[in-house]
Amino acid sequence: MIPQIKRIHHVAYRCRDAKETVDWYERVMGMRYTTAFAEDKVPSTGEDDPYMHVFLDCGGGNVLAFFELPNQPEMGKDPNTPAWVQHIAFEVEDEAALQAAKAHLEAEGIDVLGPTYHGIFRSIYFFDPNGHRLELACNIGTADQHAELADLAPLMLEEWSRTKRAPRHADWLHKDPAKR
Repeated sequence: MIPQIKRIHHVAYRCRDAKETVDWYERVMGMRYTTAFAEDKVPSTGEDDPYMHVFLDCGGGNVLAFFELPNQPEMGKDPNTPAWVQHIAFEVEDEAALQAAKAHLEAEGIDVLGPTYHGIFRSIYFFDPNGHRLELACNIGTADQHAELADLAPLMLEEWSRTKRAPRHADWLHKDPAKR
């Protein structure tokens, strides 16, 4: 039977320092630290590998978690994947909230890229203390735009699969009307 998924339970990433990570996400992102698991043996595999697993409430039933693994080699990045690809995107209420978040992040000394226009949302990008790229996004799309994109999605994927070139069906997505 195909699983009947209700939602994502949590998403887990590695961190360099669990306390530093929790403090940063509480102070900078306004998340609430809720839970910690710590073991000397991995429950699923039985491996002898002490860890601290921390959980942060992102709001709306969303949970972000991190593992600190002190006995493992220093965490790295996939050398074959550009830094802009792997990221965690969080939604904010509107463009005013996005601008306020940008000002807050910059006041914390964090380099912020954007806002970037994506047709149906605007977003800003920055990095957490572990080097994970984060995105804050606010939705600006209309019901008609979302419907058009849903209709175009199969066509775009099919063309991409054949050509490995960006299909032009939804060129309007990255043409910011404010910059015309």
